[in-house]
Amino acid sequence: MELKPGYKQTEVGVIPEEWEVKAIAEFAEVKGGKRLPLGKSLTDKPTPHPYLRVTDMRFGGVALDDIKYVPEDVFPAIKNYRISSADIFISVAGTLGIVGKVPPELDGANLTENADKIANISCDRDFLLYDLMSHRIQRIIEAEKTVGAQPKLALARIGAFRIGLPKDLPEQRAIAGVLSDVDALIGALDQLIARKRDLKQAAMQQLLTGQSRLPGFSGEWEVKRFGDAATPRKDRVDPRRAGGQEFCVELEHIEPATGQLLGSTATGGESSLKSVFREGDVLFGKLRAYLRKYWLADCSGVCSTEIWVFVPNKRRVTAAYLFQLIKMDQFIEAASTAYGTHMPRSDWTVVKNYELRLPPLPEQTAIATVLSDMDCEIAALEQRRNKTRDLKQGMMQELLTGRTRLGVRSS
Repeated sequence: MELKPGYKQTEVGVIPEEWEVKAIAEFAEVKGGKRLPLGKSLTDKPTPHPYLRVTDMRFGGVALDDIKYVPEDVFPAIKNYRISSADIFISVAGTLGIVGKVPPELDGANLTENADKIANISCDRDFLLYDLMSHRIQRIIEAEKTVGAQPKLALARIGAFRIGLPKDLPEQRAIAGVLSDVDALIGALDQLIARKRDLKQAAMQQLLTGQSRLPGFSGEWEVKRFGDAATPRKDRVDPRRAGGQEFCVELEHIEPATGQLLGSTATGGESSLKSVFREGDVLFGKLRAYLRKYWLADCSGVCSTEIWVFVPNKRRVTAAYLFQLIKMDQFIEAASTAYGTHMPRSDWTVVKNYELRLPPLPEQTAIATVLSDMDCEIAALEQRRNKTRDLKQGMMQELLTGRTRLGVRSS
């Protein structure tokens, strides 16, 4: 393929002619972390010495909700293995290649032996961070996972990573700044989604228990057992005898905690029996590990027998209202009472006796509509967030390779 004027082919791909290719070791230092001395352990009690573990690391930053600390008497032994907020961390054992920045509140934290730090960075730190998060570098790191049962990234291996660098620092900063702005938008959407989910949970607790009533409704609610409102559908089908092309839903097709269907498959020549569902049935994962996988069927098909197919008793409950009921923490808790040791399954003898309060059908419809509208708003925000993430990946590909240049003048 003929190169576009002003570009050159390099070991990192096609980049602008005025960019250069350097190994990380040429413009930064890679240093390791340190484990605690034998017999010593971290503490939940805050000390002046936080400890950064791989479990705390996220791409781009750190989760602060479960930080552990180094006891005062242990700190002197590992005091030389700390990371600053000017560095980049990279996980090198277990989960490889998580890269990010240390927030100011963890500046000077001790660093786990399962991560390295990239320090004394002479290029723009955030430009390097985004390059390390790019598909190109992450593919290189992914290849390391095929080496041995316990793959580990060596210091020298990280130092040898080749990076395409604009020679001008202002251009590096401008590229990082654009990508940082997109990250800020994604972060703001994440926070908005979290707030909307909290509001939805509060609304469910208020409306589905009768603590709050919608305008225009009054009167007493009935107390019923779950088994009076819905029953599991018992229809089974052998896919081989049915032609093998049914719309089939497996547990992996249902997104956890959202009620969204991510996909489906045709049953093909499978020999295992499948459960039948009809439009308006409510699907709910039986396995204790998948209790927050649920879907209100908008068509007919078959599904794994590890999924309950609840048929609403239409004289007592609407399908939309039942779908909201099974999302409640109280119902999930009841369904978590399980039998079996290898793959524990919810126990129908427990679930059917779960008590719920049922308003008249018109009020059920109104409540379900309010809650469904909130679900739709959250789903729309999540779709926007996901599209923004996809946009960021495209922008990284364009900006970090110089395919798209920003109008920046050298200082």
